Amino acid sequence: MMHRGCIQALTGKRLDAMTMIPAGIAAWQSSGSVVFVPWYVSHMARACAELGQFDDAWRYIDEAFKAIESTGERWCESDTHRTAGEIALLAPEPDVSKAETHFSHALAVARKQQAKSWELRAATGLARLWHDRGERNKAQDLLAPAYGWFSEGLQTLDLKQAKSLLDQLA
Repeated sequence: MMHRGCIQALTGKRLDAMTMIPAGIAAWQSSGSVVFVPWYVSHMARACAELGQFDDAWRYIDEAFKAIESTGERWCESDTHRTAGEIALLAPEPDVSKAETHFSHALAVARKQQAKSWELRAATGLARLWHDRGERNKAQDLLAPAYGWFSEGLQTLDLKQAKSLLDQLA
C-alpha cells in the first residue's frame, strides 16, 4: 500500500497518495516495522506541498528526519533533504536560502555515502536553483560531472531532467 501510494504521489494523484501512504505506514508499523518509513513520509510531504498544504508538508518532513535519526536509516537522508529543498521552493513565498541549504546538505550526504543517483538528484536541484538565480556557470560546473558518471539508463527521468537542464545551461 505504501508503494502504491508513492506511485500515486509521483504520478500526480496526490489525494490518493495522502490516503494510501498513511494507511500503509500505520499497517506497517503495527507489525513493529520501521524500515522505509522516512522514505514514505517524505513522499507524503511532497504530495502535501503540491496540494498547497505547506504546514502538513513541513510536519511530514520533520517526521521523516526524526525517523531517520531514531532508526539510523540514512539511505534516504539525501533525498529527504532534496525533497525539503523542493518544498521550500514550492511555497507561496519560496525560501531560496532554505532550499539551497537543503540541496547542499543532500549533496554532501550523497557524496559521503557515494550514492551517485542521489548525488545526481541533489545536484540537479541545486543547479536548477543556481540557474534560476543566473549562476549558469556554477550550475553547469556542478551538474555536468554528476551527469557524466552515467553511461547507461540515460532515458530515466532523473537523467533526462539533468540533461535538459544541462542543455539549457550550454
